Amino acid sequence: MTDFAATKAMFHLPEGMIYLDGNSLGPLPLAATKQVGAMMQDEWGEMLITGWNKAGWMQKSNDLGDRIGRLIGAEPGHVVMGDTLSIKVYQAVASALELNPARKVVLSDNGNFPTDLYMADGLLRSLGDEYELRTVNPEDVAENLTDDIAVLMLTEVDYRTGRKHDMKSLTEQAQAKGIITVWDLAHSAGALPVDLAGCNADFAVGCSYKYLNGGPGAPAFIYVAPRHVDQVRPALSGWLGHEAPFAFDLDYRPGPGIERMRVGTPPVLQLTALETAMDIWDMADIASVRAKSIELCDLFIAEVEASCPDLTLASPRDGHQRGSQVSFRFREGYAAMQALIARGVIGDFRAPDIMRFGFTPLYIDEADVRAAAAIIADVMQNNLWDRPEYKVRSAVT
Repeated sequence: MTDFAATKAMFHLPEGMIYLDGNSLGPLPLAATKQVGAMMQDEWGEMLITGWNKAGWMQKSNDLGDRIGRLIGAEPGHVVMGDTLSIKVYQAVASALELNPARKVVLSDNGNFPTDLYMADGLLRSLGDEYELRTVNPEDVAENLTDDIAVLMLTEVDYRTGRKHDMKSLTEQAQAKGIITVWDLAHSAGALPVDLAGCNADFAVGCSYKYLNGGPGAPAFIYVAPRHVDQVRPALSGWLGHEAPFAFDLDYRPGPGIERMRVGTPPVLQLTALETAMDIWDMADIASVRAKSIELCDLFIAEVEASCPDLTLASPRDGHQRGSQVSFRFREGYAAMQALIARGVIGDFRAPDIMRFGFTPLYIDEADVRAAAAIIADVMQNNLWDRPEYKVRSAVT
């Protein structure tokens, strides 16, 4: 079991704020300020470039990859950190396509996060007119697994509604038809148990700034299954994915195993911050996190529905069918969310009408849920959202 009171005490949570947006950006681990500061002073400051060897900077991408790997059911040595999620999506899809060269179609769903679709579309356009990105409704994925599809690219948990795909079932059905799978775990890693090895997944990617609390701009991760890792060709042939980066060979030779999926220089400051978050995760059991998450979300739904008839539940009601978030639809959802933020309840808005709230048991408890629901009721019942200043759109919603 996880001591959630102990984990909550390890985060900086601003006074007067109920933070229900950890599914967009996790809060600051208290240890991060000190640890990153010490790294800057003692390693960057005193060691300068020798820190790559003396402080083990180069190895951090692998070490943290394995620590995240334990949360997502990956085999040791098959997850590496670095770059952005968009880059990792591109890498995974490109490598998956090359494993299935006779086929030209990537299948996804129309609820997928736009960047995944953008990256796949851009890649396919560069490969030629015979390639196709095909999207279907999320509930129709299984029946559209046809023999012309090369790659199935899905995000396990829908970013808007929290609806959850059945990774194991869809992977089995896809692979039975010769399709390679790519799973985006952006809203799964740190939110619910994932078993990549048990599901026989081919590729997976994800970010570390949401539920994993690595901070704004924290690096992404990529997983490649053992059966593929020594044969995939990295489409982005970065210097650090080379077999011998410091041989300065002009010809690219992919590194061994997951090393070949490195691209650019490891973001050492961000990885240092992520280490402090993973220290908290080492205190947590993901099964108990999931059970508490469902409990908190169910409580939130009950409290909000009892007092806010103008809000319509957009997330699955069954907790096992959704991630660690709850979304409600409201015609003036943006303005309502701004009114809540002004009152100290931090969620976010997703077009066209989604008010989205994330629940992370590491630092959210029942008292937070009840207090947030009471503020939402006040804002909705008294139309406090209906003010001009709440309807002015900011760059980030």
